[in-house]
Amino acid sequence: MRLIAATNQNLEDMVKARQFRSDLYYRLKVFPITIPALRDRPEDIPLLAEHFARKHAKRMGKRIEIIPIETMEAMTRWHWPGNVRELENFIERAVILSQGPALNIPEEEIRTTARSSEPGPAAPATLEDAERETIICALRRTGGVIGGPKGAAAQLGLKRTTLTFKMRKLGITRDLCFAYGQKTRSI
Repeated sequence: MRLIAATNQNLEDMVKARQFRSDLYYRLKVFPITIPALRDRPEDIPLLAEHFARKHAKRMGKRIEIIPIETMEAMTRWHWPGNVRELENFIERAVILSQGPALNIPEEEIRTTARSSEPGPAAPATLEDAERETIICALRRTGGVIGGPKGAAAQLGLKRTTLTFKMRKLGITRDLCFAYGQKTRSI
């Protein structure tokens, strides 16, 4: 028998806080696979969006051939607090509403999604996640500028060298902060 379990909680911390049974944790932790949240890998959004569009269009007997660039850019800017499930539901709703070969998302939903490039009310799981989100937001606000009086380091109250060290430690690059420039292709 193989058991596959998934969670968005840090079970190791929960075991330490006696909120999760340690014996069960060690039985489940035979081969752990850790996948970062969707907001931390925006480069995956276009591929997932195309996959879900194909899947739901086929199920509904529709022909969705393209995802407009503005729709894809709006989706890559959204922080997806519901992770991949939220993205799939969003695409399924868009397929239902689409009448032609292009994936159609209502304009008001695109505007709302596009405006929400900052992380929302969902609290980060760890201090490291919170630090990563804060640094990425500062880099986005400054257009990737790290140093100088209007740079991300100054906004965060850090020395430029301290910020670059933290970025290296957390695996943050300027490209990661602006990874949603990928153009749409036919699906």
